[in-house]
Amino acid sequence: MPVGSPGGPRVLLRRLREIMAEPKDTQTRLDMVVRAIAANMVAEVCSLYLLRANNLLELFATEGLNPEAVHNTHLRIGEGLVGLIAKNADYVSLPDAQAHPQFAYRPETGEEIFKSLMGVPMLRGGRVIGVLVVQNRTMRHYEEEEIESMQTVAMILAEAVASEAPPDARYDAQQGIPPGIGAVLAEARSHRFHGRGMAEGIAFGNVVLHEPRVAITHFIAADVKAERAALDAGLQALLKELDVMLSSDKIARAGEHRDVLEAYQMFARDHGWTERLHEAVESGLTAAAAAERVQMENRARMQRVSDSYLRERLQDLDDLSNRLLRHLTGQTRAPGSVQLPDNTIVVAHSLGPTALLDYDRSKLVGVVVEEGTDTSHVAIVARALEIPMVGGAADILDWVEPGDNIILDGELGAVYVRPTEDVIAAYTERMEVRARKQAQFDALRGIPAVTKDGVPIRLDINAGLIVDLPHLDDTGADGIGLFRTELQFLISALFPRFEVQRDLYGRVLDVAGDRRVIFRTLDVGADKTLPYLRQRGEENPALGWRGTRLAMERPSLLKYQVRALLAAAAGRALNLMFPMISEIGEFKQARALVDQELERQRRLGQTPPACLRIGTMVEVPSLVWQLPHLLPLVDFISIGSNDLLQFFYAYDRENPKFAGRYDPLGAPSLQLMQHIVRQCDAQGVPVGLCGELASRPLEAMALIGLGYRAFSMSPMSIGPVKLMVMNLPAAEVAGLMDEALAANRHDVRALLTDFATRNNIPY
Repeated sequence: MPVGSPGGPRVLLRRLREIMAEPKDTQTRLDMVVRAIAANMVAEVCSLYLLRANNLLELFATEGLNPEAVHNTHLRIGEGLVGLIAKNADYVSLPDAQAHPQFAYRPETGEEIFKSLMGVPMLRGGRVIGVLVVQNRTMRHYEEEEIESMQTVAMILAEAVASEAPPDARYDAQQGIPPGIGAVLAEARSHRFHGRGMAEGIAFGNVVLHEPRVAITHFIAADVKAERAALDAGLQALLKELDVMLSSDKIARAGEHRDVLEAYQMFARDHGWTERLHEAVESGLTAAAAAERVQMENRARMQRVSDSYLRERLQDLDDLSNRLLRHLTGQTRAPGSVQLPDNTIVVAHSLGPTALLDYDRSKLVGVVVEEGTDTSHVAIVARALEIPMVGGAADILDWVEPGDNIILDGELGAVYVRPTEDVIAAYTERMEVRARKQAQFDALRGIPAVTKDGVPIRLDINAGLIVDLPHLDDTGADGIGLFRTELQFLISALFPRFEVQRDLYGRVLDVAGDRRVIFRTLDVGADKTLPYLRQRGEENPALGWRGTRLAMERPSLLKYQVRALLAAAAGRALNLMFPMISEIGEFKQARALVDQELERQRRLGQTPPACLRIGTMVEVPSLVWQLPHLLPLVDFISIGSNDLLQFFYAYDRENPKFAGRYDPLGAPSLQLMQHIVRQCDAQGVPVGLCGELASRPLEAMALIGLGYRAFSMSPMSIGPVKLMVMNLPAAEVAGLMDEALAANRHDVRALLTDFATRNNIPY
């Protein structure tokens, strides 16, 4: 039945479903498919091209062209009309194709006798995986309805061929055996993403989507009228959802967030969008398949649009399509509590620290996010748990499917989706090299970190959970320079009881023994929200009610925690420090609360700590200029370089646009660090650094040159930093840093790299 007659497209879709279900080999079924399309479209030629890994489009099946050209004709992306369709992810319809300047003649096909051509991209997940083409001898104008029908067929065909064979299917090119569909798609979709290493390590595993893509099981409509009604109901449910969001208390007041939702509401009512959805249903698709088809067309448009404003608007439509799909299928948005497979690598657009902690640590081996920076809290948690992590893997969600094989390189910031055999072999060798290097670090475990010229350097680990404690012995660290007490609160569904807190702190002290532990009091707020603690909405939470500010607004929180810490440390040394102190009055207020709890302990006849040292973190630049007056009040200070540099440069460390923009080894930040250590040395107050700045050997080298002698870092960093320390002449690097900062040099990183290379210092 011709496509222009009633029911034509639906008849073709049913025929395709029957063909793909036949118990025949892949090539035979594809040959049957192109014959069926040619007959339905009243075309002399129908050809199917699939994209190979080398960005070549290979002719896989044809009706009407020379059969000998199958698997022997190839076009590059952008070459010829077929390559143009793949490049632009858009259809081409020409009554005289050979007159087009992009036409590329392939003599082996015998296509010189055909004038008109119409081709459409085969899209899956917004990416082109092939091209479907029809041709005629006459100069024919293809109707809009015919183009729509071909687009629908191409979508169904893309889904069908994607599930044709296991992804590891292989073929013997030397023997002339053509590749199977599954092998070609797996090969073509093997892709490397260039991101940023957020937590070191290499992981082999399988993809688990943090927010699973909506799974569509039925594509071809059995009852178009019913699907039309389902689509209308889904659209109404979407509008109702947006109405509810706009009417909530948090959104009721005016502001940018409300403008965004109102724009969403406007897009959801957009006549062009809804009309395309209805047209897709009329072509014979189910309501869900129609929504996915329109979504893929929008994603393909996003690839072609360079204007940031238009891309953002198309992104809004993509999000609306996701919401509509969930209404149409009844699938939830949350990851859920499904059983994770072994060697899970979670892939997400973004991820918070609490969401990461929800995953089963025994199954989770890596994390990839499209956004994020190496100083974000989720990256800090990943490093604490020794989970390799890569951020900035833009658009990876458009490429991956649940269960895909994936390799994650947290050192180079690379991610390989469906890696080829040579990539797997290369990374297997790299893991062996890493194992040998780790053995080298393990051999240093019991050796003190002392520079070549005899300067001792204290290397502690950052911790926050019971699972971190074995790292003390595994790394040979001197102690725990930062115990993040908030992690216990973040992973608990309810506020941890006094006994639970006391037992955790006691166990930490038990494991540490004579080694020093510095407990940081509760640091929540910003991106670390407690599910059981109501917090006011803030436009800029990083600069808002967090850390000690929040704790002093609710003093019972801090009292409860200090009481548990004092009880756990009975008869032992206790080191406490307060986060997010902006001015001396805040420190005095927090210190007074500790004194009250000590007095209470004495009244009750309880055993106090044998030694109590109280310090503060320096994370807010305002505190730096109060050091002459603060230092006489504290026993020690610890620099939180992540927040300090964020506030110093006025950038959001969670914003990927700032990743790498401000170098921590730039003159301004190093001069700030130099000022702090000189103030502390002048008053004899110990100073350490517990931010991520100390976790990298080159940065730690610079800090030693400034005069720092104590660092706390992720456990994985102890070995590399210690190896650097043991090969470092501290006096020489100190002279280098003094000269560089006195001259306000802006190439300190290059100077240090050259110094390390000349002196054979591993960095």
